[in-house]
Amino acid sequence: MKITVRCFAVVRELLGVDSLDVELADGTTVEALKIHLAGQAEELRSLPVAYAVNQDYAEASRVLVDGDEVAFIPPISGGSSRADLYRFDFTQDPIEIHALEEQVRTDRDGAVLSFAGVTRNHNEGNQVSTLRYECYEPMARKVMGQIFEEAMQQIDIGRARVVHRLGEVPVGAASVAVVVAAEHRGPAFEACRFLMDRLKAEVPIFKQEQLTGEDGETRWVGDLPSRGD
Repeated sequence: MKITVRCFAVVRELLGVDSLDVELADGTTVEALKIHLAGQAEELRSLPVAYAVNQDYAEASRVLVDGDEVAFIPPISGGSSRADLYRFDFTQDPIEIHALEEQVRTDRDGAVLSFAGVTRNHNEGNQVSTLRYECYEPMARKVMGQIFEEAMQQIDIGRARVVHRLGEVPVGAASVAVVVAAEHRGPAFEACRFLMDRLKAEVPIFKQEQLTGEDGETRWVGDLPSRGD
């Protein structure tokens, strides 16, 4: 059977490609696929990753079938049919929070709450000059759509928008913005935290730090995704 493997962040660097097709024996599991690919890049064997099959998170024991698309999800930073209520977008440009506030506000709303995650100049004792983001975009939109739906079901809000930058984001610039409108401030605060926390924990967006100094070292940072289950 033939499997397509999508590669992101450190996995892409180890294998040297964005995607590849792999011929496997019937009955091969996701974990066995990882071991197979470790023959090309030994570091992949010990790299902590989560797994996705056809843009849904999957267990290592999942048995693959012909035509599956598999992604190894390394530590993450952290589309919708209801675009009027919520929308998740990516951009290479600076985020315009005021424009997002205008998109979510209606005359019914007594609260419009905005949060911006901004690049800072340090992390874990190191000086940071810039961040760079990439993502598994189709899966990111699918997962974020599910998170929006949960927020709408659990919290009394009107509209919401989330925008995440890709590519380089310099110190002082926003990498992500969450904007929520609601009749009252309590639900707006609750939903803003809910959306941001779940995005950071589950959505396959990958962050690379560019450190300052003579070496100009880069490193991928973050944690493996938690799936809210």
